[in-house]
Amino acid sequence: MKRLVGIFFTATLVVAAQDTRYPPDGSQIPGPGGRSTPDWVEELSEWQMATGGEHEAWLNDLRQWRHERLIRMGYDDTEYRRPELLWTQRNFIQPQMMAEERYFYDPAAGKYTVDRYLDDLDKRYGGIDSVLIWPVYPNIGIDNRNQWDLARDLPGGVPGLRRMVEDFHRRGVRVFFPSMPWDTGTRDVGQPYWSAAAELMAEIGADGVNGDTFNGMPRAYRTASDQTGHPVTFEPEGSPSADEMLMWNNQSWGYWKYPFAPLVSKLKWLEPRHMINVCDRWARDKTDNLQAAFFNGVGYESWENIWGIWNQIAPRDAEALRRVAYIERQFAELLVAREWEPYAPTLQYGVFATRFPGEGRTLWTVVNRNEYDVGGEQIQVRHVEGARYYDVWSGAEIKPRIDGAGAVLSFAMEAKGFGAILAVLPGVAPRNLDATLAQTRQWARVPLASLSNEWKFLPQHIVETAPTKLPSASPPGMVHVPAGAFDFRVTGIEIEGFNWAGLDVQYPWEDAPRRGHHHLLTMKPFYIDRYPVTNAGFKKFLDAAQYHPQDDHNFLKDWRNGTYPDGWANKPVTWVSLEDARAYAAWAGKRLPHEWEWQYAAQGTDGRLYPWGNSWDERAVAAPYKGRDLPGPADVDAHPAGASPFGVMDMTGNIWQWTDEFVDEHTRSGVVRGGSYYRPQGSMWYFPQAYKLNEHGKYLLMAPSKDRAGTLGFRCAMDE
Repeated sequence: MKRLVGIFFTATLVVAAQDTRYPPDGSQIPGPGGRSTPDWVEELSEWQMATGGEHEAWLNDLRQWRHERLIRMGYDDTEYRRPELLWTQRNFIQPQMMAEERYFYDPAAGKYTVDRYLDDLDKRYGGIDSVLIWPVYPNIGIDNRNQWDLARDLPGGVPGLRRMVEDFHRRGVRVFFPSMPWDTGTRDVGQPYWSAAAELMAEIGADGVNGDTFNGMPRAYRTASDQTGHPVTFEPEGSPSADEMLMWNNQSWGYWKYPFAPLVSKLKWLEPRHMINVCDRWARDKTDNLQAAFFNGVGYESWENIWGIWNQIAPRDAEALRRVAYIERQFAELLVAREWEPYAPTLQYGVFATRFPGEGRTLWTVVNRNEYDVGGEQIQVRHVEGARYYDVWSGAEIKPRIDGAGAVLSFAMEAKGFGAILAVLPGVAPRNLDATLAQTRQWARVPLASLSNEWKFLPQHIVETAPTKLPSASPPGMVHVPAGAFDFRVTGIEIEGFNWAGLDVQYPWEDAPRRGHHHLLTMKPFYIDRYPVTNAGFKKFLDAAQYHPQDDHNFLKDWRNGTYPDGWANKPVTWVSLEDARAYAAWAGKRLPHEWEWQYAAQGTDGRLYPWGNSWDERAVAAPYKGRDLPGPADVDAHPAGASPFGVMDMTGNIWQWTDEFVDEHTRSGVVRGGSYYRPQGSMWYFPQAYKLNEHGKYLLMAPSKDRAGTLGFRCAMDE
């Protein structure tokens, strides 16, 4: 009985020891007068303004909780004092950038265009502090290349990557690459993932690793990086699941809630030098994100190219981002103040401020959560004789109304707008203050409300395919497909993207890209190869045309000494880019098929799901392979049961096949059809199969070196 009482007493002390009236809700803490509630409750309840006494009690509660929490963690701030990692505390704006971003690489010139990419961001929203370059998902899994293979397959290989990173550094921008713990079904890298990541970062001179799907990156990453002599920072996608991980994760993303009253970042409260980049990639209106970041004095993930879907920051939000980032950069040393005070008392309903004190200066970041302008007296602060006050957001000095020991500050804020106030003690001359005020005063002449906040999808166009010369007789090895009415129905199998306008592709008869497509076509007669082009057939082309691509990395990767392996003559050729396939087709007097031609040849006119009918038949396809290597496809004629209604063979389940290319201002993509025999296991994030004839894959394109894949080949078509 005594033992039970002791256990109960000890447990009670443990619970009481971390008692707080404001327990964290995930990675956020509710403000004074608020509480952690479900979203629907917050929407139904009106936020109540906290009195000065409530704010002080709330602040003391949080300080006590922090003090005890750090003791329990055995907190050590060594990583935040390391000179080589101090830059993370100024890393406010970071986009995740697809490697396939067209502003980043020019495949025609064969070079990275870092300046073009950065110039665009400077112009639109004031530039960035770091960039997360993303060469992996959604293409990973089309073959067995792992995440590090795909990075090394970027144009120029490791030397090219090193020069590209140097180009970013020349512009003052740090470079991150991702690490994926879920990538366990592709080629075995043969070493711990943290070692592989650390070695690659050291090889190319990058600055940080983003932990995709990580809720805190394990300490092993920190140790491995330090052992290379090239220490980088770590930025898990999710907030560290254990607060102790703050000690070696100097950064993280913030997937936050956005109630009317902003919530406080738990991680920044525990460690003010921890940099968070607020991430809400699918949001079309960025107001909530930017206000939450500014209120907490943290950064923003300015992600626009989302897996090839363009979600551009609208002009109003872009201008807000420019001004928010500028002020944060100008006063970065104040934003890491240990004694920062969220919910500094304000005088207007729906206006929230945070106080960041420093030596001789104090900054308040302010947000107006109301849908209307708010002017007049906004904040009352403790006054020191001779102190001066500046409306940093508008670039003007404020003449305070002195009320006893306090100074009452008046300034205007736009609906859903921002404010920033700087107090300067007498005798202090802040560096660059006049230039800062001049810049913000110039911007303030253009109200945010005067700029458009309309979201627009990005139009695409299909790359034209030149018609072929008409044959005088039926071409050998090709099947004649007659004219007819074709009910073309197909859906993109992208894992993410909802049903956005802008997702998937835009056919010539459509007014916007979208996931689902349906159009009644009148098909002209044409010819299509009975089988995909084989290794033997491609070898004839190489010998006759003496073709060799300028960008030859991964070209015919499974060949040796200029020819295919023994026994592979009748297997479909793979490791060929879209450009390689077009070169072959031009040599043969043919072209690549349009996607609707490919589907018509595979499906006929009855809408069947597979070339042979409506039920899956294992006899009609190559045996699936689920290992981590890539043994190669089956012979093209190995599965006669897979014939289409027109007698076209090997349409599904052996190799993916190139069809049309689509282009918008920021992304190129190829529609690939048929699916493949290779099925990597262990994750839902691998490139999904599209065996059904009413589904297609969208494969993002960058450069031949990266685009070539071990399961991707082609067949040709010809006009009649």
